[in-house]
Amino acid sequence: MTQCQQDAQQTEHVDGERVSMSDKEMEMSPSQGVRINAEVEVLDRSTLLTLAGPSNEHIRLIARVLGIESGIRGNTIFLAGEADRVALGERCLAEAAQLIRSGVVLEAQDYARGAQALRDEPGVTLRELFEDVVLITPRRRPITAKGLAQKRYIQAIRSHDLTFGIGPAGTGKTYLAMAMAVHALLERRVKRIILTRPAVEAGERLGFLPGDLAEKVNPYLRPLYDALHDMMDPDKAQGLVARGQIEVAPLAFMRGRTLNDCFVILDEAQNATSDQMRMFLTRLGYASRSVVTGDVTQIDLPHGARSGLAEARDLLGGIEGIALCSFTDVDVVRHPLVQKIIIAYERRDAEKAQSRSDGTRSSDSRLEPRSIDAQASAGSPSSDRQ
Repeated sequence: MTQCQQDAQQTEHVDGERVSMSDKEMEMSPSQGVRINAEVEVLDRSTLLTLAGPSNEHIRLIARVLGIESGIRGNTIFLAGEADRVALGERCLAEAAQLIRSGVVLEAQDYARGAQALRDEPGVTLRELFEDVVLITPRRRPITAKGLAQKRYIQAIRSHDLTFGIGPAGTGKTYLAMAMAVHALLERRVKRIILTRPAVEAGERLGFLPGDLAEKVNPYLRPLYDALHDMMDPDKAQGLVARGQIEVAPLAFMRGRTLNDCFVILDEAQNATSDQMRMFLTRLGYASRSVVTGDVTQIDLPHGARSGLAEARDLLGGIEGIALCSFTDVDVVRHPLVQKIIIAYERRDAEKAQSRSDGTRSSDSRLEPRSIDAQASAGSPSSDRQ
């Protein structure tokens, strides 16, 4: 009997979950290696129902991420597939059950993100991901990391004075930054929160718009207000805004200021020009922290103008005290369709870029013979006679 088979015969109890395998349930596939069947028995019925989810959705999400098969009968969850992936599935189920019993509320997509995190980073645990609460909303909903990328982002904001969060929409860049800012204000670690965006739609020429400042900038900064009201009681938020402890303003209004004891967030930074980005980054004062968020694939600047965010990413990456955090489509935490939509558009953009590249090469190849012919004609006797 091999050591692997000896290990597989063992039965392990993990905090109420019984995990068992037998050598009869093992087979060898030349292409996939050792395949096993495993059982995870959850003794507490309430925990099992929460863990499995409606129509066993949570278990299926975990299995899909790990590339294994799953099923459930009675109090037992069955897993089948490659040994290392099944082991991850067992671990994910056991850790999720522990969180459920300790009162942590997991959403459906948290199970998929948790399995993905365990797969990509073996050293991480689900408790580290989902029990690190950034802020409790007025509706008693905890704001936590929704995956490994968000976990690293939160850690970067905590340990760096300047953090860049760059990636597609829906990855939680701005929302988490604002949660960190609100927490810092409530804990009196900073005296003010400043939220800003480039008002590209108005070309930052706000003097040409009718009405007072609030009326002018409101349409461009509304998303920041919405997120703020999601994290604080609206009346309390309005009081803090009225007292100047929370300021929401367009990027143009940051010029000439020094921001001390502040938590400053620049959102939609891909639409800041190089000069604007430089101006903003040099506003940072003593005891302040800044987070810059944006998506360099969604630039609305005039054609030919380089994004200040893209430039800052290239220039500042190696400076101590500055963190660069990248997100991809797999980190999207909005409706599951958003991830698919982003992938579809990225594929379209890649095809367009490839088509333009092919067209340029084709044009060059057509021009090259004509250039050679022209040179030959210029050097021919008939050309000399002309």
